[in-house]
Amino acid sequence: MAAKIRKGDKVIVITGRDKGVQGEVIRMIPTEDRAVVRGVNVRKKHKKPTAMAEGSVRQEEAPIHVSNLALVDPQTGGPTRVGFKVKEDGRKVRIAKKSGVEIDG
Repeated sequence: MAAKIRKGDKVIVITGRDKGVQGEVIRMIPTEDRAVVRGVNVRKKHKKPTAMAEGSVRQEEAPIHVSNLALVDPQTGGPTRVGFKVKEDGRKVRIAKKSGVEIDG
């Protein structure tokens, strides 16, 4: 089955601490149904000092469950569900349920 949300998609968080925040999907983890989204679910990661580098505290995005994400409709800019449509040439494409527009990718 084709994935509804893919790497590179623009998504919006629909529930949780970061509700309403939009970002781009950096990485998908399909075995866990999770996605890493730029600017969403940011955590502080403490790095221990080593002989080669000094210690530091850096921020990085943690995975978020895909059920908390919705694709951004290319026409309206709001959240939308994803549907599938088979074109005349046999290709299966994703469409935005709200506006019916074909989604890039």
